[in-house]
Amino acid sequence: MPDNGFARHATWSRARRLLHEFGYEQTRPERFYSALAQDTALLVATCHDAPLTGAVVLDVGGGPGFFADAFTARGASYLSVEPDAGEMHAAGLDHRTGIRAQGQHLPLRTGSVDVAYSSNVAEHTDRPWEMADELVRVTRPGGTVIISYTLWWGPFGGHEMGLTHYLGGHRAARMYTRRHGRLPKNLYGVSLFPITAQAGLRWARAQPDARLVAAFPRYLPRWAWPVVRVPVLREAAATNLVMVLKKTGAR
Repeated sequence: MPDNGFARHATWSRARRLLHEFGYEQTRPERFYSALAQDTALLVATCHDAPLTGAVVLDVGGGPGFFADAFTARGASYLSVEPDAGEMHAAGLDHRTGIRAQGQHLPLRTGSVDVAYSSNVAEHTDRPWEMADELVRVTRPGGTVIISYTLWWGPFGGHEMGLTHYLGGHRAARMYTRRHGRLPKNLYGVSLFPITAQAGLRWARAQPDARLVAAFPRYLPRWAWPVVRVPVLREAAATNLVMVLKKTGAR
């Protein structure tokens, strides 16, 4: 599978910086998500084969709105979809371009956006590939679909529950609750589900309306990207899979 424009940015220093920022997800989410937003905007801009200036970019699972500024700074018309009202308003940010809706049922016309992407959302729904189908549907022919998600069998699959998810999702949730006196934000079987690279790649390669053009580990340096080609190993080593597709059909 050919490389894409993001490859030159996938350095060891970037991987180390993002890992450091991840440590602030729970205590200072505005810091973590702002850094992630900048990195995501770069990812989208380099995987899309046209400037983002004037492009309509759809963010499915936009959360509290940290990503809006990163995309508007690049000249994009940014639109987010988020199903959780509490999550939308968690940071008190403006949501003039936000829609409350389910990713599996996007209230948008077919072929109405230039770029549709989902960042770290697929593992939080029990119907990820229905959501992915919707991303393809609303993207115009020639547009770009980008889906990035955390792999369950990777070291971050349990999110804030740490590596205890290897003992089982429900057990990890119980252990977290006993340790912290509260339920985890990402509760297994409710808002966190096991998801694999194999399932995503199978979905992408079977897509009748889009062509898979790249698949790579989101946070690893470029020299580690070949791990995605190794079944089983990639489920743990890739940590987070990015799939880039181009919508087919006449413009």
